[in-house]
Amino acid sequence: MMTFEPGQYSSAAASPAGLSPALSANVLVLNRFYQAVRVVNVRRAFSLLFRDLAEVIHIETDRATGQNRWQNLDFGGWSELSEMKRTFEPDGFDWIHTVRTQIAVPRIIRLLGYDKLPRQDVKFNRRNIYARDSSRCQYCGKKFPTPELSLDHVVPRSQGGKASWDNIVCCCIKCNVKKGGRTPAQANMHLITKPVKPKRSPVINLRLADERYKSWKQFLDNAYWTVELK
Repeated sequence: MMTFEPGQYSSAAASPAGLSPALSANVLVLNRFYQAVRVVNVRRAFSLLFRDLAEVIHIETDRATGQNRWQNLDFGGWSELSEMKRTFEPDGFDWIHTVRTQIAVPRIIRLLGYDKLPRQDVKFNRRNIYARDSSRCQYCGKKFPTPELSLDHVVPRSQGGKASWDNIVCCCIKCNVKKGGRTPAQANMHLITKPVKPKRSPVINLRLADERYKSWKQFLDNAYWTVELK
């Protein structure tokens, strides 16, 4: 078994700015009953694995049958599998340098002694609203960098509008100024999408668009819980 100590790993390919692509990856965490409970960063995931508090859930699709095949691996087993994957599938993973070798970043881990159910509610915060609306102005439909977006009360507070999922939308500065303290109807403007409360964390929906996290999907599609980002 390879030697590994927390903190003794780095990215296999760090960016010029020093940000490690591998260390910026995300890992889905399941409880003991294979229910998704949260998403953690790579350092946290490896710390749990190294202390035998979690195991890797590795999923591969059988090319002949199209069926998914699961493997439950402890840290040593995942290290050995990484050695093989580094030879045959180096482009299929993000890689971390350890003291002696490289190890693949797992996509999913399972907590061995945690059986609590995930939280049922999606936090009402700026990050989740921006993610729900895909950083797109809900009046003109254009996508903007986050600093160029604001949050708009569909029904203004001056008219009794509340800060709630169905009354707050992303809005660009130009549309915000045009709408002012009026309702969309009063300003002759129209919402491109009716604002609603997401059933699960909208940030997770953005992650699922990344090919690296496709194995998360089967743990989230049938879930009535919310995966909370930490």
